[in-house]
Amino acid sequence: MSASSPSVDDVEVLVKPFTTVAVVVFALVALLQLIRVVAGWEVTINGFAVPLWASAVAFVAASVLAVTVWREAHNR
Repeated sequence: MSASSPSVDDVEVLVKPFTTVAVVVFALVALLQLIRVVAGWEVTINGFAVPLWASAVAFVAASVLAVTVWREAHNR
């Protein structure tokens, strides 16, 4: 038996679960940040009150990452 490189189809199958997990994680982070902004939840870390605008920036960043990863995975 010879050891051969995986085919393109095999590599795509291996990449898809990670891509799916990454999209879900980024989307959940974005959703939680959006909920924080809308609900006005206060977050204090080591005595420092995290401003709501930081969550708005985090929402945009996580949303962009989720969409970018999803589009990259589906453009094949």
